[in-house]
Amino acid sequence: MGDVEESKKIFVQKCAQCHTVDQGSRRRTGPNLHGPFGQKTGHAPGFSYTDANKNKGTPWRGAMLMEYLKKPKKCIPGTKLIFAGIKKSSERAALVAYLRKAANE
Repeated sequence: MGDVEESKKIFVQKCAQCHTVDQGSRRRTGPNLHGPFGQKTGHAPGFSYTDANKNKGTPWRGAMLMEYLKKPKKCIPGTKLIFAGIKKSSERAALVAYLRKAANE
């Protein structure tokens, strides 16, 4: 899964433009990602989701996030996320590890 710094670098390069992970941070274009594990898709407070995201209703877990990060629009057709995905499974795994650690501290 790589070390923490490498994982953080992936987050900064691919996600930080739209998302934050620190507890209490304001959201950006996308929702704040603090504490998403176990929460259902489309339910972060204060963010306007598409019906597709709200209706998916699947809890964010490692496998679900790996699938979503690979091809978000295939995983949740109708999502408004403008992100093509991450092809390399090693990068997705490192990002999930980073989110699990950083977003739950």
